[in-house]
Amino acid sequence: MRRRREKTLSEADIALWRQVARSVTPLPGRAALPPEEPAAAPVPPPAEAATPVVVVAVKPTKTTPPPLAPLERRLRTQLRRGTQSVEAVIDLHGLRQDAAHAALCAFLRREQARGTRLALVVTGKGAAGDAIFGEERGVLRRSVPHWLRLPDLRPFVVGFEEAEQRHGGAGALYIRLRRHRESGA
Repeated sequence: MRRRREKTLSEADIALWRQVARSVTPLPGRAALPPEEPAAAPVPPPAEAATPVVVVAVKPTKTTPPPLAPLERRLRTQLRRGTQSVEAVIDLHGLRQDAAHAALCAFLRREQARGTRLALVVTGKGAAGDAIFGEERGVLRRSVPHWLRLPDLRPFVVGFEEAEQRHGGAGALYIRLRRHRESGA
């Protein structure tokens, strides 16, 4: 069985340990223990000057929402059969990207506050005659799913999928909205 080599700590390591030990707070009901010094063996002087160690503590500002989830099979079946209806609809036809994005954000915010669980966003499919001077067709059709995945809209969206043919097919999206959480609750 091989023995571990004794690791010697440098002065920078010892200083870092002392800093960490001072910053630790004991659990509730436990007494604070004096910080123990790590065992330090004599260290030979380094051949080159040691670079200072900078420790930066990053505290997360907010938690990320869970990943987007597809619509449940049962809900899709109910939508296809017409036993479940869409609670709110927004039509983005004819809007430029910036106006469509602003309208979508306002719509999702408003509908979440109302308690809406299922919404329909109509983007249109983009017509072949729309491509003028090299412009791409179906810009909103491609952009809206991207916007729904961005962090600014994730607090509103549980998931989304392409709509059934009776609701617009490839030119529309079903969106499941998160429940509205009151701030301070």
